[in-house]
Amino acid sequence: MEMEKKLFITDFDGTLLKDDKTIAHEDVRTLETLRLKKIVTVIATGRSVYSFEKALKVIGMGQGDNCLPVDYVIFSTGAGIMEFPGGKVIFQKAVLSLDIPKITRYFDRRKFDYMVHKSIPDTRHFLYKFHGKHNPDFHARLALYKEYALPLEEGHTHCNSATEVLAVVPGGADMDSIETIKKDLSCFSVIHATSPLDYRSSWIEVFHKDVSKAKSASWLVKRLGVSRDNIISVGNDYNDQDLLAWSGKGFVVENAPDSLKQLFKTVSSNNQCGVSQAVKEAGWID
Repeated sequence: MEMEKKLFITDFDGTLLKDDKTIAHEDVRTLETLRLKKIVTVIATGRSVYSFEKALKVIGMGQGDNCLPVDYVIFSTGAGIMEFPGGKVIFQKAVLSLDIPKITRYFDRRKFDYMVHKSIPDTRHFLYKFHGKHNPDFHARLALYKEYALPLEEGHTHCNSATEVLAVVPGGADMDSIETIKKDLSCFSVIHATSPLDYRSSWIEVFHKDVSKAKSASWLVKRLGVSRDNIISVGNDYNDQDLLAWSGKGFVVENAPDSLKQLFKTVSSNNQCGVSQAVKEAGWID
């Protein structure tokens, strides 16, 4: 009898990627073992394709014999899916041009500093608006992409369409504020994430209403013919919550916020091979 298909999904920053921006050898071996068992392996990251490939290039795992052993990458928090390696985009969603001003006007009223990222495959290019208050995390991100950034206040118009509009709230936003923003922008997908740069600021990411890690994963499993019961996911932050709840089994690493650790089974931290522990806890490898 043919074995049921299985699928393993891991977040990248703070989950598979260690704090030193490398990947543990044990976790790489775990992904290799899963593939040998014909289990589909997937990365689900908030990073764009450009940012993800840049991170892999730094650690020498972007191509060739040492390529990271995964089959698909859900990128930009679910705005797109690509085959890996190769980079063929098989799914994408964008915020329509007529909707972008609705989001930016809302952020302007709240004096949020934000970035409007062009649609896939040009996501690394963005227009930005800075309102003048102290926001080091915003400027740190701006510095990372300075060759791709243009200020809105210099007369540049909005994109034809956008992958997302991202607001950076220094020091973090409380959950009541997040829920208010989600309600006010309810015709979009509003996803809250902790900044991977200073680990304190809140990133408020606004996407097409059908974008999230769980929704994109759902599209992928329908394409592959995998039952949700046969899906394991591992994450570390608020933008993973819908994916973890949707999966057959969801795990969080020890470095996740306490509120998530109360909801999902906790494994070791990203620095202590939590990804491998989750796979073992599920009984998929010895």
